[in-house]
Amino acid sequence: MNTQELAGFLGRFPPFDVLPEDERTAVAASVEVRMYANGENILVEDAEPADHLYVVRDGAVELLHQEEVVDVLEPGECFGHPSLLTGMAPAFTVRAHGGSVCYAIPREQALMVLNSPAGARYVAVTLRDRLTQTGHTVHGLPQLATLRVEELITRPPLFCRGDIAIRTAAQIMTENDTSSILVRDGASLFILTDAVLRARVLAAELSPESPVSRVVTWAVTVGPDRLVVDAVIDMLDAGADHLVVIDPLRGILGALSATDLMGVETRSPFSLRHAILRAADEEELVAAAQNLRRLFLALLEAGLSSVDIGRVLSLQFDTFVVRLLDLALEAHGPAPVLWAWLSLGSAARREFTLGSDQENALVYADSNGDAEVDRYFEAIATDVNRGLERCGIPPDPNDVSSSSALWRMSASKWAQVFRDCLESPDRSHLIRANVSFDFRAVAGGLGVTPELVAILREAKSHPDFVRRLARSATDFKTPLGFRGALPDKSFDLKKGGVIPIANLARFHALANGITISSTLDRLVTAHELGALDAETAAALREAFEIVSHIRLDHHAACIHAGRDPDNIIDPKDLPPLMRVHLREALRTVATAQKQLGVYVPQGM
Repeated sequence: MNTQELAGFLGRFPPFDVLPEDERTAVAASVEVRMYANGENILVEDAEPADHLYVVRDGAVELLHQEEVVDVLEPGECFGHPSLLTGMAPAFTVRAHGGSVCYAIPREQALMVLNSPAGARYVAVTLRDRLTQTGHTVHGLPQLATLRVEELITRPPLFCRGDIAIRTAAQIMTENDTSSILVRDGASLFILTDAVLRARVLAAELSPESPVSRVVTWAVTVGPDRLVVDAVIDMLDAGADHLVVIDPLRGILGALSATDLMGVETRSPFSLRHAILRAADEEELVAAAQNLRRLFLALLEAGLSSVDIGRVLSLQFDTFVVRLLDLALEAHGPAPVLWAWLSLGSAARREFTLGSDQENALVYADSNGDAEVDRYFEAIATDVNRGLERCGIPPDPNDVSSSSALWRMSASKWAQVFRDCLESPDRSHLIRANVSFDFRAVAGGLGVTPELVAILREAKSHPDFVRRLARSATDFKTPLGFRGALPDKSFDLKKGGVIPIANLARFHALANGITISSTLDRLVTAHELGALDAETAAALREAFEIVSHIRLDHHAACIHAGRDPDNIIDPKDLPPLMRVHLREALRTVATAQKQLGVYVPQGM
């Protein structure tokens, strides 16, 4: 690529896009083209400082902190500038994600770019974004070190007498699809495992007709509260491949194999995310998605709060999106212009659950109405939406999807849509606002967030929008009946509990210039600004946590029953105390909805 072509490429992306042409040409003339193989480190966290500013030309690079992927940078995005400016070691490892080509800009020319107003703004924005993303990644990858061995038991123990034939014992194990069987001899407990069968019987050391007592070994036992990480050490120290879990009061609870104990790693947020990021194709992604439910159950069993579980599942969902985008870009070639993929709804608020739908949008840089550009992104979006559905995340029933032209457009058109929602808040615009105003950029190098957030900050200056938003916040009613009683039949907890609280929080946020997305954070900030009294804010937060907890418990019950998680609960199935909590939570929501009447004039 000659200097003019290189300068043209740089001119499409910040901070080079506002440089005078002669300065951009000078920068382009200094560039060194560097190629990196998949997995090759370009910069290393806490190692040598960067001596160049890097721009991704082709392929992509991963930004890692302590070996966890924080972000994936696409063509046109820069890295290395914090280390270059400070002379300090890089805060992230930068690694080639697939084969990558980068432009390396020497220090002198890089400083000229970064010292300009546009360069300084670019540094500030990227530092903030990457710091924020690092924090959310850390919160989304909790350790499950508190998992106890009892939580891994999935079946009762299997027993046999010591005088039966080995062949008979092996047949019982096969029929029950288990790798061990227990034998009692007075106060002593022994175990026969499939490993011993293979080693001694199949090797013809013993006849299959010999009694089981000749091949059993002493059982290694642990208590039910033993942590899995400690139980693995117990097993290794004893040279065993099974452990028997015994409770002093309840007796023998079950036997766990080495596979059971080591397999807990597949229930880790870390391992699932790594499997997603390393999936070679969509089929491997679909296979990895099969572990999402197991991860959810592990998080619930480990006692994580509903808020933390939402963060974990949202991060995993983001990772599926990022990898599917990678695969789509590989299939359709490099993007013709900068772009950004937006998550909407619960995923944007980091409140994603196994009962959530996929809601998303796509923004691309203005391209003078080039239909080919839109067709390219339609193909990308279609691949990603289809891939998410194959991974078990259903499409939104109202088609809030980036494969739809209503949710895929240029940056200037998106900005106009946001303004129209504020300036002409008819019913269709209010519906669009309630969906799109909860947004979060998940991937892509187009910096669309600052402009859209600036528009949202103007919402409080549009009284008609605020009034109509207050009214729309009551569209989803709680299902309470006469005198605030719970219904005597099943109802949708998402529509009757989660959405009303999310709508209330969104109203109080937009009406007061608050642009964060999390429901709880919105309520906290509204109270801190004096827009929501302490009692109401605290009651709504508690209501959200109660409703979310019941919803997640219901999802777990669905999974255990072999069904897809849904949001339909029957109050009669809840424990008495939980029914009381749910009733009070929904009463809190109904009261808060009535309070919005102050914003809505009579007859509106």
